[in-house]
Amino acid sequence: MLERIFGLRAHGTTLRTEVFAGITTFLTMAYIVVVNPMILGEAGMPVAGVAAATCVAAAFGCILMGLLSNTPLALAPGMGMNAYFTFTVVKGMGVPWETALGCVFLSGAAFMILTLAGVRQMIVAAIPRSLFSAVAGGVGLFIAFIGFKDAGIIVSNPATSVALGPLTTPTAAVALGGLVLIAALQAWRVKGAILIGILAAAAAGWALGLSHVTGQTNGLSALSSVAFKLDIPAALNLKGGLGVALVEIVFVFLFVDLFDNVGTLVAVTKKAGLVDKDGSIPGLNRILLADSAAAMAGAVAGVSTVTSYIESASGVAEGGRTGLTSVVVGLLFLVALMFAPLVQAIPSAATAPALILVGALMIGSLAEIDWTDPGVAIPAFLTVIITPLTYSIANGLAFGITSYALLLLLRGKARPRDWLLFVLAGLFVARFVYLAKG
Repeated sequence: MLERIFGLRAHGTTLRTEVFAGITTFLTMAYIVVVNPMILGEAGMPVAGVAAATCVAAAFGCILMGLLSNTPLALAPGMGMNAYFTFTVVKGMGVPWETALGCVFLSGAAFMILTLAGVRQMIVAAIPRSLFSAVAGGVGLFIAFIGFKDAGIIVSNPATSVALGPLTTPTAAVALGGLVLIAALQAWRVKGAILIGILAAAAAGWALGLSHVTGQTNGLSALSSVAFKLDIPAALNLKGGLGVALVEIVFVFLFVDLFDNVGTLVAVTKKAGLVDKDGSIPGLNRILLADSAAAMAGAVAGVSTVTSYIESASGVAEGGRTGLTSVVVGLLFLVALMFAPLVQAIPSAATAPALILVGALMIGSLAEIDWTDPGVAIPAFLTVIITPLTYSIANGLAFGITSYALLLLLRGKARPRDWLLFVLAGLFVARFVYLAKG
């Protein structure tokens, strides 16, 4: 049956290889079960419920991706999007988390419609590849900054905005210890380094009284606190209120998911040898449909945007070549569901190092930018720097796309085929005007 569904022999792999590849991918991305609830918890969402929803959403996305596209691509709630959800949408704009989940659902639906209509290809072609990399790098800095803040390593300062905090506090000490441990394990290329570091730091935090174990282990009961709580009518603005702001939220969820998915997809499929000679990716529409369906399902379960994970490359490196790898990852997330509520006992000092080092890994994408070309480097820099300093991925995107289009025009290099880029830039300019009036 497995041979018929996944074509193991045709892909030059075996059941044992695919299972071990799935376990490897799971270990490298299992930290999301701990980190995601801590970030969304800041938005007022129940931590135990979000942990359970993270497992359910990741399991659904991985299994669907494996069965629908037969690709070793694993999915889970995306880092960066959870930070945007919490710190920009809920805390910054005052949007209730239920409405924000409705926006996530609508962005997934829009992604699916764009995929079915073939518009997605047009959008991808319109956005410069350098901005894909810049968005990833900016999100990395954003996540790392949040981690340093959670650890108490960076604190507010009225004179300089931010400053170095006291490093001898229990929270900072535990976070720094976890940071060193995870970095060392990653340097030794230990599988599951981030997860091991989180658990070790959590143990130290418990010993110092930063948190305690609750003993609750029923993930399914915890899930009910966030599942089906999304408010789609509010997201559609049928109840009145935020209006244009909600359109922007859906827009950003859609675009960052699009960037994240395409970048991860290209990297993983290349590594797996699944790209055709002409550079096309077999079953691309099936992959994108699975991604958009997972985003909608994640919103229903109670989490921010579900997207493809670059950690999938670790399973590919172990020999994973088919969707069976993704299915194994999904099944392991279902096993983790039973222990998800224990996440609420993990102190922020233990998750902060993971945020910092995940951010560091995302910065690597900046190496793909041609920093010698001002027309490329300036928009990329603005995207990277504006994102963390304004606590907004939307602002980073806006500055990047608008400045790129403007420089293209001023250098006389604009072409008719760039019309969609200029449309997007125009929308962002209108957004700036709208925000200024508000």
